[in-house]
Amino acid sequence: MNFPFYIAKRYVRSKSTQNAVNVINFITFLVIVIGSAALFIVLSGFAGLKTFSLSFTNAFDPDLKAVPATGKIFSISPEQEQQLSEIRGVAVFSKEIEERVYLRHREQADIASIKGVDDNYITTTGIDSMIYYGEWNTNPQYGVAGIGIINKLNVTLDQVRNPLRIIAPKPGKGSISIQSPDAAAKLYNELPLVISGIFQVEESLDNKYVFIDLELAQALLEKNNTQVSGVNFKIMPEADLLPIRERIKNVFGNEVILKNRQELNGTLYRMLNTEQVATYLIFTLVLIIALFNVVGAIIMMILDKQQNSKTLYNLGVTVRELRRIYFVQGILVTTAGGFIGVLLGSLLIGSQLLFGWVKIGPIDYPVELNLINVLIVLATIIVLGIIASKIASSRINKKLVSAV
Repeated sequence: MNFPFYIAKRYVRSKSTQNAVNVINFITFLVIVIGSAALFIVLSGFAGLKTFSLSFTNAFDPDLKAVPATGKIFSISPEQEQQLSEIRGVAVFSKEIEERVYLRHREQADIASIKGVDDNYITTTGIDSMIYYGEWNTNPQYGVAGIGIINKLNVTLDQVRNPLRIIAPKPGKGSISIQSPDAAAKLYNELPLVISGIFQVEESLDNKYVFIDLELAQALLEKNNTQVSGVNFKIMPEADLLPIRERIKNVFGNEVILKNRQELNGTLYRMLNTEQVATYLIFTLVLIIALFNVVGAIIMMILDKQQNSKTLYNLGVTVRELRRIYFVQGILVTTAGGFIGVLLGSLLIGSQLLFGWVKIGPIDYPVELNLINVLIVLATIIVLGIIASKIASSRINKKLVSAV
């Protein structure tokens, strides 16, 4: 067995003759356990919140989406649709058209966006799973709106006598304000819409979208049936995304830009990643401060075992080997504390997953028990422990061991 490791292991298990040293060692070990457990719990909680936040985009956005390279509209011909349906790895695709419109219901009004979608839209996305009330129905004259819009305009479901009215400007140039009322009426199209369902995803989307039939939206906006603002793709789970993107790109040429779910929500992903890194750095700083106790505890141990160190030195143990003894001792303490802290943190996270002790309103606080978080915490503790142990063990020198 390695000699420094053997002696360091004995020092970790043995008690000092001075009670103050034992108390300092216990507090140091306890601080490491609590710090590592806290870091693991925070990372697991943030991972759960991140997944919970992204679950909304997973329900609303497709695996891959083609958007126009310039402008808001591009055309897709029947031949291109046939080519897309023959691409291996594409489970299904759907077309959509989106535009800002003016909504009116009785005395209430709001500006929002309509999204005209075809029958495949609920297959390429999971928006139908977000229906809060009613049902998904975008047949002609029916639509689905966000709960924010519903609350603003006081719309109720299946209101045939007082439908929601969608007003969209006709394509062209000119100012409505300088026209007579009769002339101004000819500058926009109006569509009555009966709300069949209400969806609830998150506030910005709930206040923005009304879903209607694709052909109905194209007619309202005076577009032909080949003009769309996006094509959504659902990719088979086992398919390789890169070659699929290339094949879709070959169908459309430079007319479109392809974006995956992360690219469609770049700002959200960047914000979540930045918050995760910031949270990790803050708690790592707390651990760094806590591991100053390790330096102090090892130095106290060095002073307490000074006579033993002199004996070992006289028996032929070099100063370098003496340093290694206390260096290994510090690593053993921090590693053991890190493992116990992660174990305690895992038990707490597991109990939250099983029993839901902590709640956010009606739902359990989202957490995740990930191997990557275990590795991050252990790696952080070990690296910081190595640094702290190196600083403390460097206290050993020839003058110290020969001073007794």
